[in-house]
Amino acid sequence: MSLPAVLLAAGSSPSPTPSQSTTPTVPTLQDAQEGATNAASWVEQNWSTWLAIGLRVLLIAVIAIVLRVIVQRSITKLIDRMTRTAQAAEGTALGGLLVNNERRRQRSQAIGSVLRSVASFLILGTAALMILGTFQINLAPLLASAGVAGVAIGFGARNLVTDFLSGVFMILEDQYGVGDSIDAGVASGEVIEVGLRVTKLRGAGGEIWYVRNGEVKRIGNLSQGWATAGVDVTVKASEDLDRVKAVLDEVTEKMSAEEPWNELLWSPIEVLGLDSVLLDSMVVHVSAKTMPGKSLTVERELRWRIKRAFDAADIRIVGGATAPAEEEIPDPNAAVAPPSVFANSESPQAAAASPIVQQRPPTK
Repeated sequence: MSLPAVLLAAGSSPSPTPSQSTTPTVPTLQDAQEGATNAASWVEQNWSTWLAIGLRVLLIAVIAIVLRVIVQRSITKLIDRMTRTAQAAEGTALGGLLVNNERRRQRSQAIGSVLRSVASFLILGTAALMILGTFQINLAPLLASAGVAGVAIGFGARNLVTDFLSGVFMILEDQYGVGDSIDAGVASGEVIEVGLRVTKLRGAGGEIWYVRNGEVKRIGNLSQGWATAGVDVTVKASEDLDRVKAVLDEVTEKMSAEEPWNELLWSPIEVLGLDSVLLDSMVVHVSAKTMPGKSLTVERELRWRIKRAFDAADIRIVGGATAPAEEEIPDPNAAVAPPSVFANSESPQAAAASPIVQQRPPTK
């Protein structure tokens, strides 16, 4: 085809002008009907799957909630049973001292709170993972990420985890409670609050110690069971042992029969005998079992009575392991030089040195 023919053909065809615009196509009723039919068919094809997933999620949630309620009620009943057992122990002489209301309440609350929190975390966490698995979500990356995060948090907060676990086991094992006097190594005093992370102690001077449970390596509880009051009496080695023992027996019998010492003493005061014998002294040991925390009070009263009885019986108590040797009081004038014998007019030396007195002849 020649060039003129091509140009003629291009000129004969209408060329679009810039002012002309395409009109939007309006969906017809038939298009809407086709879209609704497709959506209905898609829903019809997938409704059974959705219903199965929803029922499975609902079943998992219902089972988790019911199981959580059952477990928490079981834990509550267990704690109540422990409380009733402790209340039954109050009828005995020892139980009333080992268990008090505040200590029992705090211990029960702490144990119940820890057990309920652990049970809720395990049950609800397992249910959440099962629900995610129902939606066909790959849990392997999630569990791996949670494991890595747990390891990182564990390394970063290992002291906090150690304090928490130590506090849980201290409470579960009932190592101490509110009102107990303990020696925790880093501090000692009376327990005023027991927590899962920190224990508060009231020191002898009134100060409050905040002791982290993870730092406690050993605990000496001075308020459980019974205490021992021991008094060492040091007397001269020349004292009569039978007489000393008789005076001590009289003191201990009288103290054991008087109030309030008869309630604080849980066994008769015993004179155990000689603890040591030295050249110039001997030590007699007196001991008794007392109410927890009352050993120092009994020891002070016992020393007071023994001292007064020994003074009345003229038995000397010496201090320290050995008695100091008796020495004569030195004469303060011993270091002073004696005066000259000539200063005494009656001394023979003074008489010999005095001038000769002429004797007068006797008168007739």
